[in-house]
Amino acid sequence: MVVGLLVLLFFVAPYVVMLVSSLKSKREILQVPPTFLPEEWHPENYLTMWSTPETPLVQNLISTIIIAVSATLLVLAVALPAAYYTARFRFPGRMVFLFLVIVTQMLQPAVLTSGLFREFQFLGISDTWFAMILINAAFNLSFAVWIMHSFFAGVPKEVDEAAQLDGAGRWTVLTRINLPLVWPGIVTAIVFTFVSCWNEFAASLVILSTAGNQPLSVALTKFVGQYATSWHYVFGVSIVAIVPVVVLFMLIEKRLVGGLTAGSVK
Repeated sequence: MVVGLLVLLFFVAPYVVMLVSSLKSKREILQVPPTFLPEEWHPENYLTMWSTPETPLVQNLISTIIIAVSATLLVLAVALPAAYYTARFRFPGRMVFLFLVIVTQMLQPAVLTSGLFREFQFLGISDTWFAMILINAAFNLSFAVWIMHSFFAGVPKEVDEAAQLDGAGRWTVLTRINLPLVWPGIVTAIVFTFVSCWNEFAASLVILSTAGNQPLSVALTKFVGQYATSWHYVFGVSIVAIVPVVVLFMLIEKRLVGGLTAGSVK
């Protein structure tokens, strides 16, 4: 019990410090020696940061939501049938395909940003949400396919055959029979894809040049200057950025744990 509380304190402490610091003045954050609690609370920081000249935070938040949600839905739309097909059917090149799915996990947007920038410039979609939706979907698709493939493979084929004998088509078997059985795996893929898209930074920094199109992860850097840094806004924007992810985990924590531990006990 004590060890668990110490571990919890270790991981929660940075977020508590960040929250308290977001309510301090810029001068007090930089004072030496530092203090934990502010001498004077400044909750108005959370209001003034939305109208700062550094970056249009409202547009940045909208951009982050649109990119993360759209990329997650695109990944789900492509990964579901792909995972189901690879789990249910044996076809030439199946193992090579699954191997390539794993290999693509070694590639990260940060490594390919220059090539992606030139490609999207040629296609005329550079500095657009659409470009970032494609990038985020592409780099999270392999993980979603692989994890959902494992769940579909764990469902006996006899379940599909029984449904087909009752007159169900292939689409009905997938949507009404298999999906409820593999729902923990789907939730796991959705959560990890959404969090990855929400936190993506490197590709957004290169591809999106318009301030209003950039997500919060890039907008946050605008408060860090060469000679001065608005730390109270940095902490405030960071808190705003992590709240949706925390709420998402709280809402689906049980299903997420079930997805991560499924198959661990026979």
